[in-house]
This record gives sequence, C-alpha cells and structure tokens, in this order.
Amino acid sequence: MLNMLNDIEPKIVWDHFSQLNAVPRPSKQEERVIQFMIDFGKNLGLETLKDKAGNVIIKKPATPGFENKKTVVLQSHLDMVHQKNEDTSFDFNTQGIEMYVDGDWVKAKGTTLGADNGLGVAAIMSILASDDIKHPAVEALFTVDEETGMTGAKKLDPNILDGEILLNLDTEEDDEIGIGCAGGVDITATRFYIEESIPENTTAFQIVVKSLQGGHSGMDIIKGLANANKILTRLLFKAHQDYNMRLSKFVGGGLRNAIPRESTGIFVIANDDIDAFKASFKNLTEEIQSEYQSLEPQMSIQLKACGTPKSILSSDVQDLIIKSLQAAHNGVYRMSPDIDGLVETSNNIAKVHIEKGKIEISCLTRSSVDSGKWDLAHSLESVFDLAGCRVKFSGDYPGWTPNPKSEILKVLDMLYQNNFGEKANIAACHAGLECGILGSHYPEMDMVSFGPTIRGAHSPDERASISSTQKFWAFLKDILNHIPVKS
Repeated sequence: MLNMLNDIEPKIVWDHFSQLNAVPRPSKQEERVIQFMIDFGKNLGLETLKDKAGNVIIKKPATPGFENKKTVVLQSHLDMVHQKNEDTSFDFNTQGIEMYVDGDWVKAKGTTLGADNGLGVAAIMSILASDDIKHPAVEALFTVDEETGMTGAKKLDPNILDGEILLNLDTEEDDEIGIGCAGGVDITATRFYIEESIPENTTAFQIVVKSLQGGHSGMDIIKGLANANKILTRLLFKAHQDYNMRLSKFVGGGLRNAIPRESTGIFVIANDDIDAFKASFKNLTEEIQSEYQSLEPQMSIQLKACGTPKSILSSDVQDLIIKSLQAAHNGVYRMSPDIDGLVETSNNIAKVHIEKGKIEISCLTRSSVDSGKWDLAHSLESVFDLAGCRVKFSGDYPGWTPNPKSEILKVLDMLYQNNFGEKANIAACHAGLECGILGSHYPEMDMVSFGPTIRGAHSPDERASISSTQKFWAFLKDILNHIPVKS
C-alpha cells in the first residue's frame, strides 16, 4: 500500500488511520475490520465486546483524577464507501487504500479515501492507545453498516453502554458542531418485462455519461451537481420522443448514498433516422454541458455505434419507464424554512438497472422532517407505480432532533471559541448521522457531532485536510479534559 503519511501530524492519528485503511471494510462485509478492532482492544488489555449486530465496544477506565466525570461514548462507524474511477484498477476486497499527500490534503489513488468515517475511528483508537491524554471513562463504540442502512446503530444492544454523553465524530466541517441530522428511507422500484427482438434496419448505439463529480447524496445534494442517471434519462427521453429509440440496456450508479458519476445506455435507432438523431444528440449534449459548465467541467457524454444487442424493451414498457425516470424528482425538494441554508428534503436517484427482462430503480430520500420525507417518498412511489413498478420502502431511519439546551453542546461551544477565537457553526446537517437512531436506544444520552474537514466524501475525489485534522485532534483532547462531573 502506497503510504506517504509518516511525516504529518498528529502522527498517532495518521498511524492508526493507515493501519485501518490497510483493512478492506466495505459495508455489509466488515468481518475483517471487526476482528481488527477486537484484536486492537484486546491487545491494549481493555474490555472489548461485540454485540449481535457486529458493533465493537471497547471500554477504557478514567485517567487518575477524572473518575468523577461523566462517562463519554466516542462513536464512529467502521465501514466505508467503495468507489473508484473507471480507469483505476483496484480490488477493494483485497487491497488497502493507497494514500498520498497533496499539499494540505490526504488523498487516495483513484478511489475513495475512507476518511469518512475512518478519521473518527483513528482518533478514537488514538485515545484508547494513549497513556498521556487525560480523559474520563470512555466507551468506544464502533458501529457497522452505517453507509448502507445504519443497521449497526439500529440493532445496537440497548443495555451495552453506560455513558451519559456521546461524541459522534462523523461531521465533515471542522468549524461545525452538529446537533441534528436528516432521516432517510430507501425506495426500490422493480418490474419485469418481456424482451422483444431487435427491429430490422436499425443500428445500435451506446451513450456513456461519465467523469461527473459525484459525492455524498446528503451533504453535497445542495450543490446541484449532475446526476448521471438523470443526464442519461434526458438524452434517452429526447431520442424516445423524436426518433422512436428502442432501449436495450440502462445501467448507472451504484450506492444509494452516492450521487451517480457514470451511466450507460444501449439502444437502437432506425437507419433512416440516424443522421437526424446524431444532430439532435449533439445539440442536446452541448446544451447540457453548457448548463453544467461551472459545476461539472469534466463531464463527458459519448455516443458511439456498438454491437447489436440481443433484445429490447417492449415499446409500451419503455414509454412508461423513460417517462417515469424523467418525472421522478432528483435533488433538493425543499429547503428548511427554519434553519438558513439547510436542505430539509431531497432525493437521490442512485441506481438504474434495466436489462435482461428486469427493471430496478433505487433511490434514497432524506429529510429532517419525517412528514416531508414521506411526502416525497410517496410522490416517487406514485410515479413508479404509474409505470407499472412494484415499489418497496426499506431502511427507514429517524432524524436527530436538535437540542439547543444540551449541556455538552455548551461545553463544546465555549471551548471552540476559547481555542480558535471565533464561534462555531452550530447546525443540523442533511446527512444521515447515527445519533438519531442511537438516541432511540438511549433517550437520555446527551449528543453532539463534530470532526475534521473532509471534501468529496463517497467519491474518488475524497480528501481530508491535514491542518483541519490537527485542529480536530486538539479540540477532541480539550473536550475530554472538560467533561462535566457526574450528577
């Protein structure tokens, strides 16, 4: 594994991050990283537990003089999003992340970095391994499967923790103290179709939309970035309406919480329409690229002839599906009327897979208001239901309701101002933090979230700021030094 992090501070955090990133840890396949964390805790001689969900809990007693302080739960998730550039050869199941330093940033070579939430995990490991950092009794909670369902948090043993305060280390702006987040629900639309043979006197083409920025479908949705599935739909809709395009395949996106960066469609056009179709395609492509010039300067839309596919969708099914994808909402649905700049409700059309007689469309709808979440979810359900799809809701999780009177929030607010000479941004976020779910198990637990600055999470452009990580580490240690005493 390429690793150039040996000479950056804080060494203890980056060393643990490097060790963690040597272990493959995709969501729902965390067996290796779970064992890694169990071995880590036991090798330190600390009480180490694993609950039925696979969450790992490591407990460390208070340092001398801090026994009367409230017990603190330090929490981060073990899994990471696996995304790579199309031209990157990398096996996430066998290789460690290849990291390098670029100025103030730590990056990965063509893949996601895993700073989300690996830097939080590494910071907690550093606290557990230290012998010179003052802290109250600590319960380190490492959850699993945060990125694809939050099942670790959902299935957490409600009797395994004793802490009164929880510090979630999964916020991605170092000047922000999180006190609330959005909930979410997965929406999956499926239907089957009878394949038809290819019409005579047609030519097959392939459209490839790629090189988009992608990113986190919660934190980055406000940026208005292009969604590859929606861009491809727009192109196919025009060809369908004007040139009787017949669709064979549509494959785009992958993870529900990542804005799709790439999408591919294969179809046939009548030979008599090819010249007019190409001219129309060129004009529409230029329009789209002009619309996104400032946001997606690397956007690539390619059209080329390809081998004749084996089958196509029936014309009636194609009409319904193309129109439903064109109509389905993607992006910001509503901004919060109460918190300036906060996305309240959004949807990400994360994955479209149409081929070999089956259609599957996957979305992730988020909202900080539960009724708003279901309003948009039912709108999407209606669109896909009208297209003849079976619609299923799954993975529903609650948001985290802000508590502006939180005792630990007051501590962090004061310390941030004392340390950095300015007020922190106390805010709710549009991402799906685990605090809302953990709070359902431990309703009396006082919670806040913070972390180092991370850019491009859930995409191969993910990068973590070195100077921000130094700031975050100093802040975390100071917080542990100022935890309130037990009631």
